[in-house]
Formats: sequence, structure tokens, C-alpha cells
Amino acid sequence: MFNKLKQFQDLRKRATDLQTTLAKETMDGSADHGKVKITINGNQHITQVMIDPSCMDNREKLQTSIQEATNDAITKIQKVMASKLQDMGGMDLAQEFGDMIKK
Repeated sequence: MFNKLKQFQDLRKRATDLQTTLAKETMDGSADHGKVKITINGNQHITQVMIDPSCMDNREKLQTSIQEATNDAITKIQKVMASKLQDMGGMDLAQEFGDMIKK
């Protein structure tokens, strides 16, 4: 039982370390020729939004640009996240939790 608790604590620390590492990573997404920019971190929190004032007169285009910039940023940060995860030993939380429960 203590072994499972130790495994869980180790797994929790690794997950926390990964979350801290990913929070430091940022990626920009853009749309409308760079007039709309979204910055997102590795925890997929938007940290900055920049909108060129010239975009304000067309609401539908602005909405589409925000959506495109956000999706662009998410796609880019997911690639960074996958790389970081692999660098940290390919941590497969579901597999490790499953192994702990089966034992």
C-alpha cells in the first residue's frame, strides 16, 4: 500500500513539474496578415491578445480572425507540448495510473 502511495506521489510530482514547464512555453498565433495575434502558454491559457485598430470596423471578420489566430496558437503550442512531454520521458499518465490500480 505504501508503495502505491509513493508511486502516486511521484506521478503527481511529475505532472506538477510538467505543468510548470509548460507554463513557461508560449506560442503566438496570428490571422488577417498579422493584424490579430493571440499568445498562448503550454497550459493552453491565452496570455495576450493584440488586435490592430483597423480590424474594429468589421465585426464578422474580426470574430473569424480571432478564431483563426486562436486555433493557430493552439496548434503550435500542442506541438511544443508533445515535444516537451516526450523530452520528459513520454509520461503516459493514463498508463501509469492504470498500472497502479491493477497492482
